[in-house]
Amino acid sequence: MLYVVATPIGNLGDITLRAREILKDVDLVAAEDTRHSGILLKHYQIKKPLISYHEHNEAMRTAQLVERLAAGEKIALITDAGTPGLSDPGARLIRECIKRELPFTIIPGPSSISTALVGSGFSADKFFFGGFLPVKSGRRERELRAAAAREETSIYFESPYRLTKTLKACIDVVPDRQLCVARELTKKFEEFRRGTPTELLIHYEAHPPKGEIVLVISGRGD
Repeated sequence: MLYVVATPIGNLGDITLRAREILKDVDLVAAEDTRHSGILLKHYQIKKPLISYHEHNEAMRTAQLVERLAAGEKIALITDAGTPGLSDPGARLIRECIKRELPFTIIPGPSSISTALVGSGFSADKFFFGGFLPVKSGRRERELRAAAAREETSIYFESPYRLTKTLKACIDVVPDRQLCVARELTKKFEEFRRGTPTELLIHYEAHPPKGEIVLVISGRGD
């Protein structure tokens, strides 16, 4: 049985009771970063074999894990934060389980997407999640123009090193739209900063951002 387990997005206290019990019970934990996940397991005094499962070895590891699942092992799949398969490794293994008719289940938990959406204060009735914004400027601007045309709220992951470039692009594409930079969610320095692209750019040029960032763009109907 494969268990796709959501893990804390920052605060280790956010793990669910069910997730803890699953991690204690499985034979093996496949983790995006074994060092990072080792900290989580050690915090909860869980001692289990760890194997790496990330974008660079996903194809090879999928074949290995599927064979172990077929042999009857119980395996938990986790990423550095949040739910596997959402802008993180996991979809390939799940598809292979479906193909091979191997049982799996999803253990839900913390989500930076829903946390940022609700914390933004923007409309949450409908929303679009676009994963990480493209690195190349042309593709990034096209994605931002698509967000500008939507009635619903748009949500993206962004690197702190590219945030100011993205805000400059937003000034050209959605100059008057309200944005929210949700940063370091559930951690000590959690921040929800709202404003126009220009207002946010002024702030983050003076205070270079650090940590994980979710950018929320209000919809046309907000």
